[in-house]
Amino acid sequence: MNGEMNAKLTSAEIASLWTGYMNDSMEKCILGFMLKHIEDPDIKPVVQYAYDISSSHLKQLVTIFNKEEYALPNGFTEEKDVNMDAPWLYTGLFCLSYVNHMAKVGMKAYSDFISLSYRKDIRNYFIKALSEITTLFEQSIDTSLLKGLNARHPYIQVPKEVDYIDSKKYFSGLNPFSEKRPLNAVEITYLYQNVTTNSVGMKLCLSFAQTSPLKEVQDFMIRGRDISKKHIKIFVDTLMKDDIEAAQVPDVGISDSTTQTFSDRLTMFQMFLLMSSGIGNYVTSTAKSQRSDLVVNYERLSLEVSRFAKSGADIMIANNWLEQPPGTKNRNKLATDKE
Repeated sequence: MNGEMNAKLTSAEIASLWTGYMNDSMEKCILGFMLKHIEDPDIKPVVQYAYDISSSHLKQLVTIFNKEEYALPNGFTEEKDVNMDAPWLYTGLFCLSYVNHMAKVGMKAYSDFISLSYRKDIRNYFIKALSEITTLFEQSIDTSLLKGLNARHPYIQVPKEVDYIDSKKYFSGLNPFSEKRPLNAVEITYLYQNVTTNSVGMKLCLSFAQTSPLKEVQDFMIRGRDISKKHIKIFVDTLMKDDIEAAQVPDVGISDSTTQTFSDRLTMFQMFLLMSSGIGNYVTSTAKSQRSDLVVNYERLSLEVSRFAKSGADIMIANNWLEQPPGTKNRNKLATDKE
C-alpha cells in the first residue's frame, strides 16, 4: 500500500486534480457572492453547503499539491475575482437552480475523475467528493420541490407491454414529406434536459453581459444568450410537435444591476465550463436518440457551440486570461534551443 501511495501521479490524475481546483476556486467565488444576498431560510443552507464543499476541496487539494511538489494553479480568489460590495444580482430561486445545475455537472465530472485515477488516496478524494456533491444534488432537488421550482421532466404513459422495433423507418425522420414517429421516452428525456441546462446558461450570460465593463465580453455573452434561446426553442418545438409540453418554471431571474460583480476572466471560465458540459450533453443526446432528425440537430448544434467556444478562447488568450493546463515539455524545442 505504501508503494502505491508513493507512486507518481499519472497524467490523468494531474489533469483531474488541476480541473477540480480550477472549478472549485471559481465556484467558491460565485457561491460566496450569492450567500451575501440570499435571505430565504430554505435556500441559504443549500448554497452554504455548496460553498463549504468547494472550500473544503480547495484545502484538501492544496495539501495534495504541496505533498507532490505540484505547482499550485492560480485559479480564482474572492479577493481578485469578486466585488463583494456589488448590489444583489440573482434571485434566491436562481441561486438554487444554479447550485442544482452545477451539482449535476460535478457528479459527471467526479465520476470521470474516479475512473481515471489509480492511486488509492486520489481515488478516495474523488469518491468522497462525489458523495458530497450527490448530497448537494439531493438537497437542491428537495428544496426546489419545496419552493415550487418543480419543473419535472414531462410525463408519459407507463408502458403496459413490451414492444420491438419492426422497421428501419423507426430511425428515419429527415424526410420532410413523411410523418415522423412519436418521440420515445429516452429522446424526450434528453430534449427536456437540454432545455433546462440552456435556461441556466441563458440567465448567466445575461447577468455577465450587463455587469461586464468590456464590450468584447458583453458581445460574447449576448451571443451566448441568443444561442441558448435558439436551442431552447428548437428543443421545445420538437417536444410540442408531439403535444409534449415543456414545463414552465417560476421566475428564476436576475436583477438589473450593471455593477461589475465578477472578473471577466472568471465569467469567461464559467461559460467555458458550461459549454464543455453542454457539448457533452449534446454528444450523449446524439448517441441516445434513434430518430435521425434529432441526431442531425444535435450534431449541428454541437458544432455551433464549439465555434462559439473557440471565439471565447480567442478573447481569453488575447487578454491573458486562459490558464494553461499542466502538460509535457516540447522535446524538439528543448533539443534545438540549447545554448
